[in-house]
Amino acid sequence: MKGAAKKIFIIFVDVMLAAYIVVALCAFHDGNSGKKARCNGVTVVIADGTTHGFIDRNEIVARVKKAGLYPTGLPLDSVNCRTIEEALLATPFIRTAQCYATIDGMVNIEITQRMPVVRIKASNNDDFYIDDKNCIMPITNYTSDIIIATGAIDRTYATTRLGPLARALSDDDFARNLFQQINITPSGRVELIPQVGGSVISLGILPSEREENVEDFVRRKMATLRTFLQYGLSKAGWNKYSVINLEFDNQIVCRRRQGKEFF
Repeated sequence: MKGAAKKIFIIFVDVMLAAYIVVALCAFHDGNSGKKARCNGVTVVIADGTTHGFIDRNEIVARVKKAGLYPTGLPLDSVNCRTIEEALLATPFIRTAQCYATIDGMVNIEITQRMPVVRIKASNNDDFYIDDKNCIMPITNYTSDIIIATGAIDRTYATTRLGPLARALSDDDFARNLFQQINITPSGRVELIPQVGGSVISLGILPSEREENVEDFVRRKMATLRTFLQYGLSKAGWNKYSVINLEFDNQIVCRRRQGKEFF
């Protein structure tokens, strides 16, 4: 008896599944008029759209329209989602694009962005972004509130050193709120320019290209700087020194507006 009941239940599930498939397929067509179902609209979902990204819904829609692929009003079976994806992926600020239609007549577009972490304005007039994967992004008309790097920077140094450095700084709450600019001297030393105060923070030369080395380097330097700000500058203030040099692990060298001090 139990076996018969189980068999009946399986047959019932199969019938219901088949009925659902038929209904889903028929939903793409208007059963009363015989006309093909049309696209009722487009939804756009952008991952991390509230952070530093350059892409918003209007930009996505504009790019799809420019490519002649905007689907609203078209028969659903004529909408080529793969072509829409390819058109969006040609945009240098988009990392992934997924497009699909639903039975209610909507075309959904889901985007992940390339996220810039630093803008490079090199002394050789090169101007570009580095994204969170250490890749070069072109300059755009959009603005983004990220740190700027200036000075003696070539593209290899930018992708292997400055990308990890900028991410390490942005991941540190103390550093992210303090600094607005990175400068690379002709000798390859890193200088950080704070948003307030007149002191340049010199970190020295970055370690090897491995990201974990750069992250550890930044953690150590920021810990030293926090301690110095708490105790060394508690009375003197920012304006006493033109340079705070953290290059040496066991010593802080400060250049006063006139002369030097060692800590």
